[in-house]
Amino acid sequence: MQGYDPSRLLYISRQFHIHGELLHAEPCKVGHINETYTAAYNQGGTTVRYIHQRINHEVFKDPVGLMDNLSRVTAHLRHKLQEKGSRDVTRRTLTVVPARDGNSCFQTDDGEYWRTFVFIERVRTFESVENAEQALEAGKAFGEFQHLLVDLPGERLHDTIPYFHNTRRRFEALQTALVEDRVNRASIAKAEISWVLQHENLCDVILDALANQRIPERTTHNDTKFNNVMLDADTGKAMCVVDLDTVMPGCALYDFGDMVRTTTSPTLEDELDLTKVQMRMPMFRALCRGYLEAAAPFLNKEERSLIAFSGKLITFTIGLRFLTDFLNGDSYFRVHRPQHNLDRARTQFQLVRSIEAQEEAMQTFADSL
Repeated sequence: MQGYDPSRLLYISRQFHIHGELLHAEPCKVGHINETYTAAYNQGGTTVRYIHQRINHEVFKDPVGLMDNLSRVTAHLRHKLQEKGSRDVTRRTLTVVPARDGNSCFQTDDGEYWRTFVFIERVRTFESVENAEQALEAGKAFGEFQHLLVDLPGERLHDTIPYFHNTRRRFEALQTALVEDRVNRASIAKAEISWVLQHENLCDVILDALANQRIPERTTHNDTKFNNVMLDADTGKAMCVVDLDTVMPGCALYDFGDMVRTTTSPTLEDELDLTKVQMRMPMFRALCRGYLEAAAPFLNKEERSLIAFSGKLITFTIGLRFLTDFLNGDSYFRVHRPQHNLDRARTQFQLVRSIEAQEEAMQTFADSL
């Protein structure tokens, strides 16, 4: 992230349809990818907040396509929520503030892409689940998100990151990183590399089902970490799903699998003490119950049969990505300490082991709902 430059942000803020005077802004240390600021404006004597965000166009190669996806999806979500008679709609989905040139984002002369959202007030996010009620809300939030987008009109969404959850591609990327070993780190991760190679059989299970059309392509979030669900600060109920950069065509199971990864373990994704990393069955039951309460009307039999497996697969896939980035010199994910990406990978692989030990019981519970 660049250093905070007030004059730079003031210039950016003036490119969007925002009334009032910019009072102050501050960086938000959220996410691995984009540069984000919270900005407060004086509008008729009331302080109103917005989010200004620079899209990382090195990660997202087509920012315009990304924003087309995001605008279409948020508009459809708003329409569906209003159709259902939902209250607090502006807190239930992101609101894109258009740029003054009429576009959904603004491109600077030096090629940066910026966007603005209405700040959602009176909500909280958590890095990890604290209780089963939160897991239930997370499951409901992402299940409803998928359900509301089942009938998204228009052409197929853009692939903002092609092959994002394609485990076979991620496995091949790791193999390439091993051969190149460009920063001489393979020797540090021998145990993790060996374990991954022994689990290659996981790669193609869902890919084959998609290719054979036993599982349909759906509009999915593709980054369903628990901290991407905003909970009402007073009631604890799910309000809004955020971080929509990876919303694109995908597989519903990938979304559920990433929920398992980020809500069932009591630790952060870079926990150093691996004895603390475990898939907690009470959390899985709550998550699964909430998700299927919202998603059961559209999931098919094949999708439901792979509910437990999806958690194992996506945790394995994210571990592959962290390990590959470590071998490549930390070029994708932000790191905050030496070997940070290797620590993240180790945590994912430990969680895979815990899921493997409980996979049968997990699927039995899902089948009972």
